[in-house]
Amino acid sequence: MNYRSLTAQEIAQLEATGCSATNWADVEVAQDFEAQYVHHTRFSGHNKIGAFHREIELPGGLKIHSGIYNATLHNVEVGDDCHLYNIHNYIANYRIGNNTCIENVNAILVDGKTTFGNGVRVPVMNEGGGREIPIFNELSASLAYILTLYRHRPKMIHQLEQMIDAYAEAQASEVGYIGDNVRILNCGSIKNVRIGDCAELIGVSRLKNGTVNSNEAAPVRLGSGVKCMDFIISSGVEIGDSTLVDKCFVGQGTIFDKHYSAGESLFFSNCQGMHGEACAIFAGPYTVTHHKSTLLIAGMFSFMNAGSGSNQSNHMYKLGPIHQGVAERGSKTTSDSYLLWPSKIGAFSLVMGRHTHHADTSELPFSYLIENQSESYLVPGANLRTVGTIRDAQKWPKRDNRKDPNKLDQINFNLLSPYTVQKMWRGREVLNELVALSGENTEVYGYRNCKIRNSSLHHGLELYTIGIQKFLGNSLISRLGKAEWHTMDELRKVLQPDSAVGFGAWVDLAGLIAPRTEVTRLDEDIEAGKLTLKEIQERLVTIHANYYSYEWTWALEHLEQVWGCKLKDVTLEQIKRSVTEWKEAVVGLDKMVYNDARKEFDLNSQTGFGVDGDRSQAKADFEEVRGSFESNSFVKAVLEHIEKKTELGNKVLAQLAQVK
Repeated sequence: MNYRSLTAQEIAQLEATGCSATNWADVEVAQDFEAQYVHHTRFSGHNKIGAFHREIELPGGLKIHSGIYNATLHNVEVGDDCHLYNIHNYIANYRIGNNTCIENVNAILVDGKTTFGNGVRVPVMNEGGGREIPIFNELSASLAYILTLYRHRPKMIHQLEQMIDAYAEAQASEVGYIGDNVRILNCGSIKNVRIGDCAELIGVSRLKNGTVNSNEAAPVRLGSGVKCMDFIISSGVEIGDSTLVDKCFVGQGTIFDKHYSAGESLFFSNCQGMHGEACAIFAGPYTVTHHKSTLLIAGMFSFMNAGSGSNQSNHMYKLGPIHQGVAERGSKTTSDSYLLWPSKIGAFSLVMGRHTHHADTSELPFSYLIENQSESYLVPGANLRTVGTIRDAQKWPKRDNRKDPNKLDQINFNLLSPYTVQKMWRGREVLNELVALSGENTEVYGYRNCKIRNSSLHHGLELYTIGIQKFLGNSLISRLGKAEWHTMDELRKVLQPDSAVGFGAWVDLAGLIAPRTEVTRLDEDIEAGKLTLKEIQERLVTIHANYYSYEWTWALEHLEQVWGCKLKDVTLEQIKRSVTEWKEAVVGLDKMVYNDARKEFDLNSQTGFGVDGDRSQAKADFEEVRGSFESNSFVKAVLEHIEKKTELGNKVLAQLAQVK
């Protein structure tokens, strides 16, 4: 924009409406500036003022003209059609975009050189230190996972920290920025904060040393009483109702509300925190807590739902709060559950009761961990057949709040993947080893500070086998559908992997499910100084994009173990058997889920309905509120799924029958 000096007539007009300046020569204005829209404003330092052409309509229909009224500005650049009104203290060292409205605020200033929260060290997971993570605007969950947990590679960590510090230094400035179309109304103090386009700050109490990465596609909204210090807030975030954020990274689409308190923690995409408290946690995507008296502390979580009153302990009153724990993806805690760190909870497990014996259930996923007379009892695989687990897997993609086209976190929503299926595969081995060690007729088996009943162990073996068959069959049938085949040679060609990547162990990088070989290769390239931060993110995006190609490589490796031969030697009958086992596994699990859903409609569930009538009235009241079992949308979807998968299995078997 081209600016000019004020004319003598404009200076006189400004002074007539109560304006003053330390030096009018230091005030520049747009070519079509009109002095009539600036009243009772004091200018200090160097200022640049845009033009004021349009009216702004406030909620309720009140219209006001853009301009500057009752303000003190020091070294400020104001864009076109802004409205600044009742700045109680002053605005200093800021560049303000176009069409921005700032009303009734105490002070907005930058005091000296600042990086706007970039480079702040967050002591995640271990309050005693040792895992400090430098946060920055482009931090992804997967990169944070590597920074947090791969401390066994100090050279790589040093390289990453240097790159992030260089990024932070590039953000450093003595001038702040408030973007276009921003609304800052009735707020307190805003110091050393950069605010992106279309942000809405209404009634915020205090912001200090941070960045609000709002944009037109995914605006950020900060509400009444919010206090944030030493922070990075990503696009699409909503924070309200006196929430406190101190030394945190807040990921895309996250929602904090209802007096939530978050300190020294990392939160990634689509987390939700209400009422409770978080301290030194790594909250991977979809970490959710909605209840008072719920404390998440010194742990790593993702796709997690914390029940009311859930908490953990990281302090054993010896060397301080130095302990940590991990609840792998999909874990849930019931009301009043408790975990004494260090502990490690397997993927998609349910924690009920109080557990003080440092359980490690990571090799037995989809389990129930239940307290019984102060002992921790494990029910392997039980969560595979529950309606809640399936419902969670279906709802996560639908609840993706991210509107920003540039998504920082690469999220794999699959319930069954090489990551979880390898754990079930290992889980079968563990359970069989327990039987071999303690005997077939042992009543209760001991495993990593837990107890497993005989019946639970054998049922777990069955459930893990069904889960493995379902996943391998899913991959097989998906692969068979990629091309036409009529002979065994053509069939083997279709089943040939596209990539050599995928063999061996897989890991969950806080939402990104990947072969460990690719993660190791990435670590080595970072360590060697071959990659920039942007290139690291691109590699993570590429790994995520190639998931299904890598998945088939892994699935075929394990199908070959099931077949007992390599792909080149597999017979038609072996492939048919895999498809048949898949069909039986899918239908079998669906029927278990169907029966589990039925419990929500039994007589016990109708207790409290029809309070002043008989059983028939209770049933009528229940169905009016909850609907009938047969009409429930989830139940109908399960039945349709059974029918659809049965039909698909029969179709594939019919095709295989025609192979020559």
